[in-house]
Amino acid sequence: MKYAIIVAGGVGSRSGDSLPKQFHEIAGKPMLWWTLRAFHEEDQDTHLIVVMHPDYIAHWKEICGEDCTPHTVTPGGATRSESVLAGLRLIPDGDEGLVAVHDAARPLVSRRLISDGWNYAAIHKAALPGVAVADSLRKGPRADSIPVDRSEYFAVQTPQVFDKNLLKAGYSHFCRDGENIDFSDDATLMQRYGVKPYAYEGDPRNIKVTYPGDFLIAEEILKER
Repeated sequence: MKYAIIVAGGVGSRSGDSLPKQFHEIAGKPMLWWTLRAFHEEDQDTHLIVVMHPDYIAHWKEICGEDCTPHTVTPGGATRSESVLAGLRLIPDGDEGLVAVHDAARPLVSRRLISDGWNYAAIHKAALPGVAVADSLRKGPRADSIPVDRSEYFAVQTPQVFDKNLLKAGYSHFCRDGENIDFSDDATLMQRYGVKPYAYEGDPRNIKVTYPGDFLIAEEILKER
């Protein structure tokens, strides 16, 4: 069984609008609409769970449209990790399966990238996509920085895909005392838990739509498809 948790809890401050960016239209549809469709087109049997701020659930139900891919919506938490945990709680224990965690703000994810994630996670139990860094990199304070070898680094994307029971166990481990958790991504949480993720080839077009200009780029890419 395959599950995809789509994290849509952002407030959209960097996009230049008070409305969260996942609700802004790209090529006539809300960004989140495209993200859901990408997973559905790769495998129609994937169970889709959207986690978002409770204040925006009613708004999403109004704008998603009758042609939106079927999915379940659940309220998120105070942090990204707590939001993923909210999605995991809707996934039953037992039985084998895979869980992909994906940013709603990456609507350009391709079928190839999603498929590769499922395949590599089935082998390695944890997998993440990454792309080479094109810019030169420096480390340290601006007044005293040093260059670093960019070939030793790569930029991490989503979807990050995991063995279902291992991911639930990892989250249970860090939430066992009811403490708030806030990892930058799920691969980091799992590596802290002792499960080393396999890094597979990402996609430069799988951008995280964040700033106003990103919406124009995303629309052009969707038109090409």
